Amino acid sequence: MSGLRVKEAGPGHSIQDHGRFGWRRFGISTAGAMDRMHLAIANRLVGNPPETAAIETLLSGCRLEVVGGPVLIAAAGPGLSLSIDGWPVPAGQSAEVSPGQMVALSPVRAGVYGYLAAAGGFALPPAMGSLSSHRRSGLGPPPLQAGMTLPVHSPPILPAQLRLVRVPEHAPGPIRFLWGPQEDWFAQDARAALTSAQWVIGQRSDRMGLFLDGPALVALAGSMVSDGVVPGSIQVPPSGTPVILMRDCQTTGGYPKIGTVISADLDRLAQMRPGEAVRLEAVSRDTALAALAGARAAINGLRPDPAVRRPDTVWLLHHNLIDGVWSSQPFSEDPMA
Repeated sequence: MSGLRVKEAGPGHSIQDHGRFGWRRFGISTAGAMDRMHLAIANRLVGNPPETAAIETLLSGCRLEVVGGPVLIAAAGPGLSLSIDGWPVPAGQSAEVSPGQMVALSPVRAGVYGYLAAAGGFALPPAMGSLSSHRRSGLGPPPLQAGMTLPVHSPPILPAQLRLVRVPEHAPGPIRFLWGPQEDWFAQDARAALTSAQWVIGQRSDRMGLFLDGPALVALAGSMVSDGVVPGSIQVPPSGTPVILMRDCQTTGGYPKIGTVISADLDRLAQMRPGEAVRLEAVSRDTALAALAGARAAINGLRPDPAVRRPDTVWLLHHNLIDGVWSSQPFSEDPMA
């Protein structure tokens, strides 16, 4: 069986798909890829369904060796680059890798999370219907570590290499949200501050939640009974520092929720680094639904073309294209000349 053997991996690298659904009522986190759009791009480039499990990197890069048999791979992520034995693979293109070759992913230079997909997906046992790793509960595959091998469901005949003429990127602009169930727990000036302040992603942010450094939002009421939360919920603890819950968040919480980030903007929010400024914008339910439909349409509309195999300048400069000795005399078609 083909596979990828981890040679080097930074902390926080894991296996992620769309997450596990239908379990939140039992206290089980959804988990899943922090950026589903880039997960989908990597998967589409190797012929997989967009939700197929892939390697998710966190900030730093990784190195893997192909074992067993050839594998078709592709990478996606803001500012992420892929190379094979040191030769770069063009952005938005898949590549076939042979046993013994080394695959390297660069750090994510313009975001936080990157993805590496393999044709056929990883042959790992699912937990509650998902291969997503949830570190706090231990569900799913363990974090990537040097020495571990990730087997691949490699088909007998690998799909053709594919490329995207234009690799989608996250649109700029404020992060959009809907007012939450405890909006009325906050005075008008606190609600106004949520949309007028320039927030900064806090250093404590992780897959569970993003802390927003800025003005303190003080709730008018006291403690509340814990109720349900979802990825995107904007909780405000007694400190007044808003926390936007992300894919690994818990299922209930006892802090008032002033708002909920719309689903269509969670991918973009996940790629914002600690120290980066972010603005929040309140929108209507209709706007949120239209944005979600647009995000799904963009993923469903990913239709890579067959990759044109033509040598590029980098390839040419790294190969000896002259074989034998050439004469300085003018070329003649006469073999006796």
